[in-house]
Amino acid sequence: MPKHDPDHEIAAALRPTEPQRRYLERGLTQPGGKLPLFDGEGREVPVRTIQACVAHGWAEPWVNNPIRPEWLV
Repeated sequence: MPKHDPDHEIAAALRPTEPQRRYLERGLTQPGGKLPLFDGEGREVPVRTIQACVAHGWAEPWVNNPIRPEWLV
């Protein structure tokens, strides 16, 4: 039986999921590293994916809009 390793579990939790990784990779080819709001097929990137990447510090908003703080830009 494998030994329980909490450090390994924490490290795994800090890695992006496959959809998050694909989303973040798109910024590598965009001007200024900006992450698109739509995928390569023209579908909107799920808000949860964007929010999770921002929450983990892997991405940041382009601008903070004080009038509409809920907008993801």
